[in-house]
Amino acid sequence: MPFSSGFLKYVIQVLNRKAAQSSKFGLDGDGVEWEEGDCLHCNVTYSKGVSAMNAGAMDAYKVYIVRMRWTDKINMRCRVKYAGQVYQILPETFHEDRQENTIQFNMQLIINDK
Repeated sequence: MPFSSGFLKYVIQVLNRKAAQSSKFGLDGDGVEWEEGDCLHCNVTYSKGVSAMNAGAMDAYKVYIVRMRWTDKINMRCRVKYAGQVYQILPETFHEDRQENTIQFNMQLIINDK
């Protein structure tokens, strides 16, 4: 079902992962850097956390459900900036449907990025 433009009233900014310097063992070096990408219009709703509570996740902070029109500018490895905070996309919830022209995923607030 296509979204009406009134449904997409929030804006998120995509953060794309930069290529990290490799260490001598082939792993990421001193850290991963993120660069700001495109701003996308979407619908953001607060997830009540029922599935997280059922799974026993005690650290599920600020989980939101995001719905938007399909675009190739975002994928499950990106991060999202919303309302001044950075969120990670939960990869198991990332669903894109090109036939329906939609993307839906859950994003979770990043508490400690070290």
